[in-house]
Amino acid sequence: MGMHIDPVILREYDIRGIIGENLDADVARALGSAFGDRVRAAGGSSVAVGRDGRLSSPDIAAGMIAGLSEAGMTVFDVGMGPTPMLYFSTYELGADAGVMVTGSHNPPNYNGLKMMLKGGPFFAGDIQTLGASARDYVSRPATGPVEERPVFDRYIETLVGAYREGRPLKVVWDAGNGVAGPATEALVDRIPGTHTCLFTEVDGTFPNHHPDPTVEKNLVDLKQAVKQQGADVGIGFDGDGDRIGVVVSEGRVLWGDQLMCVLATEVLETIPGATVIADVKTSQVFFDEVARLGGKPLMGRTGHSLIKKMMKETGAPLAGEMSGHIFFADEYHGFDDALYAAVRLLRILAASDRSLADMRDDLPALINTPEMRFPCSESRKFAVVDEVRNRVAARGEGELNDIDGVRLKTADGWWLLRASNTQDVLVARCESETEAGLEKLKAALTTELQESGITLPEA
Repeated sequence: MGMHIDPVILREYDIRGIIGENLDADVARALGSAFGDRVRAAGGSSVAVGRDGRLSSPDIAAGMIAGLSEAGMTVFDVGMGPTPMLYFSTYELGADAGVMVTGSHNPPNYNGLKMMLKGGPFFAGDIQTLGASARDYVSRPATGPVEERPVFDRYIETLVGAYREGRPLKVVWDAGNGVAGPATEALVDRIPGTHTCLFTEVDGTFPNHHPDPTVEKNLVDLKQAVKQQGADVGIGFDGDGDRIGVVVSEGRVLWGDQLMCVLATEVLETIPGATVIADVKTSQVFFDEVARLGGKPLMGRTGHSLIKKMMKETGAPLAGEMSGHIFFADEYHGFDDALYAAVRLLRILAASDRSLADMRDDLPALINTPEMRFPCSESRKFAVVDEVRNRVAARGEGELNDIDGVRLKTADGWWLLRASNTQDVLVARCESETEAGLEKLKAALTTELQESGITLPEA
């Protein structure tokens, strides 16, 4: 009796597995039944369900919907669209919870589930408990009604409503054959400017490039089109439309923390002194820039669910991560929506006579490593971080922040070491004003890791 639920699929922020190996419609059904019970226990009775454009998504969504119906939930099937459209639908339809079937930016043979309950993220211990309940799955008669409730048009209307006309812009968009493609086309049809769309046809095999705009090699087509057309900006989306990548006019990447600096200018003009949150991997430039603009910068733990929780607790109107998750709660609902973030960026550019490249160049030029990721076993990764933290704390050097791993600020800049919540890897990053300073930081981090028997890869 019961259902085999592979513990590997129960991640920190979502459920993610390989189709036919540890995730299929039956597993989705068991998880749906358990989630429906959880929604009822929280006093809810309705769940919105959406899906991305992966080949397996219709089957996984059908399994999820069947399980929710067995639990007596009223199910609102909102169809195919970006993850933020599913989040939006919970507010639009008054649903108590939401489930998005998506593999996000994982390879085509993956799929997964992102969930929310009562307007907040459903993650960490919630997911572990859900997996345990799903293992006890027993089939029940489907009693909950299933209603098709498309919200695509209303979602697009909301995005269009956030735009404010200014100078005409030339924009290139790259949806990477992810599910944000049709929404991108619908959006550009309704806002001013000259728009070129790349790879907006939904194709779960991702034939042109992998849909992860935070990896520079996936931005080659976008950079090329921006330069060829002399566009003001290039905007790329990940597979499910909750992360954004941005390219400025000469084809340079505007990284997540630099984008946050630009977006914060508008928010802090309308809400002076507001709290603005960024994750622990973010450049010092961001924290200094928010303070310069009169805001209150706050460093949070990495992870979109953790950031959303922190926003609610602090009342912050804006938050973001290096990974391109951007959250607005000033005129929006506080969830990560790459299309909405794109509209907000365009309205800043349309209102300004300056280019995005100039705005980028206004920021102090610090030298940093990319995010260095290197293997470390599940059983060892958190222990290594603890060992390093204890040694650094004992020496009493620099300014130690241990909100998420170890971030040590010294006269040379800062270095970070943290354990990934989603993979068996350690993550490191260093940043300095000078090459010499950067080398000193890398040397210090290398020494710390060596003391714990870990070798830092070259960066």
